[in-house]
Formats: sequence, C-alpha cells, structure tokens
Amino acid sequence: MALIRWEPFREIDALQRQMNRIFDELIPLAERRADLSFLPAAELEETPEALLLKIELPGMEPKDLDIQVTAEAVSVSGERKSESQTESDGMKRTEFRYGKFQRVIPLPVRIQNTEAKAEYKNGILHLTLPKAEEEKNRVVKVSVS
Repeated sequence: MALIRWEPFREIDALQRQMNRIFDELIPLAERRADLSFLPAAELEETPEALLLKIELPGMEPKDLDIQVTAEAVSVSGERKSESQTESDGMKRTEFRYGKFQRVIPLPVRIQNTEAKAEYKNGILHLTLPKAEEEKNRVVKVSVS
C-alpha cells in the first residue's frame, strides 16, 4: 500500500475556489464591476487633410451624446440607460454596461474645431476633424550629423 502525502494547503485552495464560484453566482455582474467605468472603444485615423475618429456607441441615441471639440482634444460623454423590464417569475441576466461615461481623446495634431463634423450611424459615431492650416503645410527640416 502506497503512502499518500497530505497537503492541507491544496485542500484550502480548492475550498476557496469553490466559495468564490458560489459568490460569483450570487452577486450580479454589474455589482462586481462597479469599479470599472464604461469606456467606448475608439479608432483614430490620420489623413493629409483631416483626422477621422470613430467611437463605438451601440444602442445610444444621438440626442443622448455630448460632443465637445477643442483644437487639441475631443470629449464625448453621455449616458446609456438601461431598459426597464419587469418579469414576474422569470430571470434576467445581462452583461451590457449601463451608466454615464466620458471619453477624452487627445489629438496628435491641432485641428480646426469650428469645422468639425459628426455623423452617427449603426452605433458608430464618425467625427471628421479637419487639420489646422499650419499643420497641413508643416515642413520640418532635419539635419544630418
């Protein structure tokens, strides 16, 4: 008969994993992630004439967005409201994120903020940010040593 070594810490670790699993099922996902803020994903592309910024905002209405553009940055804020549904004897589980958000995106070049244009289509906010004239014609001389 072989001797089996008793490892009490392995049993304690297994017990802790089981308890964590039980608590994860009891506590709703939204409460566990309360410390994480809702930040929409962004994509920035630079062309010779403008910066093209796309921000992913599915399920929102254009009237719920506040877009502010300066020469150096873009700020987009708003609130994604949860749909209120009542189910008498059913269960509802969601991984969607609701609440207020603000995203400030610094821009790599100066833009003409008075000429900025926005379009919201299929859950994507498209911003066209024309570059400032001094940025378009900018030439930098590099010396060789």
